[in-house]
Amino acid sequence: MTATTATLYTVRQGAAWITLNRPEQRNALSAALVNELHAHLQAALADDAVRAIVLTGAGSAFCAGADLKSPPGQVVDGQQSVSLATVLALMQDCTKPVIGAINGAAFAGGLGLVGACDLVITVDEAPYSFSEVKIGVIPAVISVVCLPKLGPLHGMKLFLTGERFSGTEAVGYGLAHQAVPAAQLQATVDALVATLAAGGPIAVGECKKLVRRIPTLDRDTAFAEASEWSARMFRSPEAAEGMAAFREKRKPNWIKP
Repeated sequence: MTATTATLYTVRQGAAWITLNRPEQRNALSAALVNELHAHLQAALADDAVRAIVLTGAGSAFCAGADLKSPPGQVVDGQQSVSLATVLALMQDCTKPVIGAINGAAFAGGLGLVGACDLVITVDEAPYSFSEVKIGVIPAVISVVCLPKLGPLHGMKLFLTGERFSGTEAVGYGLAHQAVPAAQLQATVDALVATLAAGGPIAVGECKKLVRRIPTLDRDTAFAEASEWSARMFRSPEAAEGMAAFREKRKPNWIKP
């Protein structure tokens, strides 16, 4: 485990766990925290032993949003810090699945992290809120990753009102995949990590690209692009190994003992 000023980073059972570690500030997004989060994401991407990335929070909250005293993107020690938008884009564009293990309150910018995750398991009673309007601002940057999941119907209501909703309701709004009691969060995420590890590493990364790319295309272009994509994947060494393992009734070489 690597401890830094505002985050924790550890790798276990094929997953890199990144923990927002400012519990006294409810894991608010300071410039330092966002810089460290960005560095940890890059470290996880460079580590072949890491098959998935898990993002969670220390203490009772997941993330209370931006730290208004030291917001992301400001100049720190004479250098421009990493913006939240840069981190959210990296979470979406990276080739490894990013899992949100939402252990508690997720407000404002914290919901941007939720929206950028590929898979989200949340504590059922965790409170959520797009609370920006309460202080006279708007969820502008995080809308880029949250609105595609919420859609305009839910987005309009939640953005305008800033009302609170639960982890269970977040599933209904499309922000989370599963809501569980707090005592089951760890085991549920571990099981999901194990499931992801059964897939080919390259195929899992390509699936991330596929899900984001195909909806942006018209039908005929999508069919043409998807057909070429499929043929390329079937010709890949990973596919050859996967199909050989299936025929030989053994596990493929990417599943480690």
